[in-house]
Amino acid sequence: MDLAIIKTGAKQYKVAPGQKLKIEKIEGKEGEKVSFDEVLLLVEKGKTQIGQPRVSGAKVSAKILQQDKDKKVTIFKYKSKKRYHVKRGHRQPFSLVEIE
Repeated sequence: MDLAIIKTGAKQYKVAPGQKLKIEKIEGKEGEKVSFDEVLLLVEKGKTQIGQPRVSGAKVSAKILQQDKDKKVTIFKYKSKKRYHVKRGHRQPFSLVEIE
């Protein structure tokens, strides 16, 4: 595989072997291998296969490097002259994977 486009977590990613990728959290522990079955496009040795909607029989394997949470994002809502204000924080969980 030279290049592939995979779908995971309602998002699409362009991946290549050896690439490290930060995706939405997936099930599994650090060090485990996972495979992505939803391959939308696959390029091997200059030959391109385009799925309709997926390439049949194609899988992309990866290794989970890290399961963590992203930096904190502060949400602040405010309406003037109404004494309304809400302050919240959120940390989105993610998985760091290496494509094999």
